[in-house]
Amino acid sequence: MWKKIVLGILVVMSGFVGFLVAKAQVTFYDSLNHINRDYDTVLENVDLSGIKVNSDDDIVNILVVGNDFRKEKNYSASGLTDTMIIATMDLKHGTLKTTSLMRDLYVEIPGYSYNKLNAANSFGGIELLYKTIATNFGIELDGYVEVGFKAFTDVVDAVGGVEVELTESEVEYLNSTNYIRDKKSRNVKVGKQVLNGAQALGYCRIRKKGTTINGLRDDYGRTWRQRTVINAVFDKVKSLPMTDWLQIANKLLKNVTTDLSNEKIIAYIQDVVTMGTTEIHQLQIPINGYYRGSDNGEFSVGSCLIMNDGVSRELSISSNAEALNKYIFDYNGKEDFTYGTFVNKE
Repeated sequence: MWKKIVLGILVVMSGFVGFLVAKAQVTFYDSLNHINRDYDTVLENVDLSGIKVNSDDDIVNILVVGNDFRKEKNYSASGLTDTMIIATMDLKHGTLKTTSLMRDLYVEIPGYSYNKLNAANSFGGIELLYKTIATNFGIELDGYVEVGFKAFTDVVDAVGGVEVELTESEVEYLNSTNYIRDKKSRNVKVGKQVLNGAQALGYCRIRKKGTTINGLRDDYGRTWRQRTVINAVFDKVKSLPMTDWLQIANKLLKNVTTDLSNEKIIAYIQDVVTMGTTEIHQLQIPINGYYRGSDNGEFSVGSCLIMNDGVSRELSISSNAEALNKYIFDYNGKEDFTYGTFVNKE
């Protein structure tokens, strides 16, 4: 669900970073110091020997992960990265891009055979997740940002909530499950309404049940909900006084962990400002037509997504890896990215 959360943070911050750097640089640094630092896991120092990866000095790739850390007793899913996105700042083509890596992808995890992609972090942390992405997709990353669910709820509450339209099936699910963790907030209704942070988070987490107002279900519906809420948050932030933006960032950054230094963050934000665009292009891996769902009992890891060539049932990630590399390093954003069409144009 974090497809645009951290990149959205960067876009929001880019709108006022020039003002902050020029007028209140000390205050801006103080805000960045709220971020949790993980200098023990610096991705640029991860040993990728024997793994062929693609990179470009004019293209920055940041791994964005959303993790459902909870303090609840006997909660066993902490460490499973709920969402994994590659956020790309393409200075060569002047574009911003995000790529969602579906958590149920069946991939090779170095040292652990094959498993779902979201298991890599629980096995060996961000470093192993990076190695897994490099092994399967050949992408070099320049850093990572990890966001907790609380950051999402805090920013929604900070802007006064967001208006969405709920269907009957979504309302029934949200009011009867723990997707809305605050029981007092399990009172949503059918139709348009303003959701608070807890309700908006629950809404964005719906995956297997509930149909959106435009008929989407499963992960397609979930990602649509996420985009809808994040866009609503972004629109509300833009309408607020600039003085409020820093307060929102301060609340948000306390629940963010990264291996990036303040200097790198500022440099990246300044690059975004220089690019002069806030349009974000989006891709999902696996791409349509190049994957299949696993059969019942086919793999010991349960239901998962098998990347193939769209025809063969044999495991093959080559098409998805090629599509991802074409999108990140060659796509200029001037037209819709379609894997087959784009490759054939070369």
